[in-house]
Amino acid sequence: MMRLLPIALLLGACAATSTPPTVGGSGHVCKAEGLDDLIGKPGSSDLAAEALKRSGATTLRWIQPGTMVTMDFRQDRLDIHLDNDNAITKFTCG
Repeated sequence: MMRLLPIALLLGACAATSTPPTVGGSGHVCKAEGLDDLIGKPGSSDLAAEALKRSGATTLRWIQPGTMVTMDFRQDRLDIHLDNDNAITKFTCG
């Protein structure tokens, strides 16, 4: 019976939790709807500031083609997707 205890402890440590961790606790929630008029425009700091304000997000990240991004979800983050010519292709939240 003593041999099973270490195995049970190891398996318990690997068990998934039912509640995801809270990330981005600013209380702000990003909403990418309503930013379609900015698609196709060149990425710039002025455009980023406008998109942040309109989306309600508090942070952003630029995503260029082929860029690896983390899979963490942040409800207060706006993702700005760019093409190879630095033009905005879409907005997502997370």
